[in-house]
Amino acid sequence: MAVSLQKGQRVSLEKVAPGLVAGFIGLGWDVKSTDTGYDFDLDASAFLLGANEKLISDNHFVFYNNLTSPDPDKSVQHMGDNLTGEGDGDDEVIVVDLRKVPAEVQKIAITVTIHEADKRGQNFGQVENAYVRLVDVQSKKEVLRYDLQEDYSIETALIMTELYRKNGEWRVNAVGSGYQGGLQALLNRYS
Repeated sequence: MAVSLQKGQRVSLEKVAPGLVAGFIGLGWDVKSTDTGYDFDLDASAFLLGANEKLISDNHFVFYNNLTSPDPDKSVQHMGDNLTGEGDGDDEVIVVDLRKVPAEVQKIAITVTIHEADKRGQNFGQVENAYVRLVDVQSKKEVLRYDLQEDYSIETALIMTELYRKNGEWRVNAVGSGYQGGLQALLNRYS
């Protein structure tokens, strides 16, 4: 049975999923019946951060145009861009091999942004049933799930969750923080 997280809740992966070595982070959403004249193109990204909570380098930003982390093991991999979010299940997936993430990476922020939100007149208030979940790659079982409950009527970027190291173990924080300014707002925060 997966642990259902609330906004701001932090858990140890060792406690909820002992022995977890790799997980895929699935993100999903539905678009409300709002016609903006454009498809909604939501993009999942991973920011690999150092101890200063900043990107270690530009290559440590994993997204649809940079699908793998720069380490030799490619410990963080984006599985590709979904341009519409149609259909059931995960719309975008990021795979993280926790055993192979380099020690310099202290935190991995998982975010979602709306592509060309301003031009298209779109925001997260027009999106519903948004979630992030962590699935054990080996057992295929869902370990954690965080369903966004808030109405983000002006936000175009969200920090969904963070995986971070504390006392030698990986932990998860259900963040759920919204930002105006889309992807650029997140790049400003983490650069």
